[in-house]
Amino acid sequence: MIDKLLPAPVITAEAFDDVPVSEMFPEEWALVARAVPKRQQEFGTVRSCAREALGRLGFAPAPLLPAADRAPQWPDGVVGALTHCDGYRGAAVARATDVLTLGLDAEPHAPVGDPGVLKLVALPEERAELARLAALVPDVCWDRLLFSAKESVYKAWYPLARRWLGFEDARITLDPTDATFTARFLVPGPVVGGRELTGVSGRWLIGSGLVTTAVVLPANRI
Repeated sequence: MIDKLLPAPVITAEAFDDVPVSEMFPEEWALVARAVPKRQQEFGTVRSCAREALGRLGFAPAPLLPAADRAPQWPDGVVGALTHCDGYRGAAVARATDVLTLGLDAEPHAPVGDPGVLKLVALPEERAELARLAALVPDVCWDRLLFSAKESVYKAWYPLARRWLGFEDARITLDPTDATFTARFLVPGPVVGGRELTGVSGRWLIGSGLVTTAVVLPANRI
């Protein structure tokens, strides 16, 4: 499914069922041995997806461990992103010569529901836009889509900036006509190639009970 969101230089792999936890490397298992089974399964399966995608780039199977900041430590020369939610695990990787950074997120296609959560996630102007979109296309859970888009934006932002990007720090505009979105940073962006990055764009897809979003910044853009 996510292969429809991402351009050819990006390799994807996904799973709708979990693999046995025994397939984890010992170093990975040590990180979740005391976790609840659900956490063990999502941790192991999403890494299985990552290894599948990395294998198609020519990398031998190896542990995929988080760094001190909890971000995945990809092999040298690789950028990537992981995502998991109930019933779904996905990974996307690319060579750094092709892609500068990427973000990927999947969520159940269901309303956020809690007004308090929505207030934390969405800026006032975004909430007004969500109401307009809901009236225009009522079968899309626009609030969940917005949340997912912000997650993808953050995952693309962090490897470049190495600092937090809050929900309030990016203004998302969702386009219902071509299933795209744009993000405008409301805080200083990372400097890449001698220029400040002021925003990114992405794509979204709804299917199989999920909303998925992705951001890809090509290496030749900056």
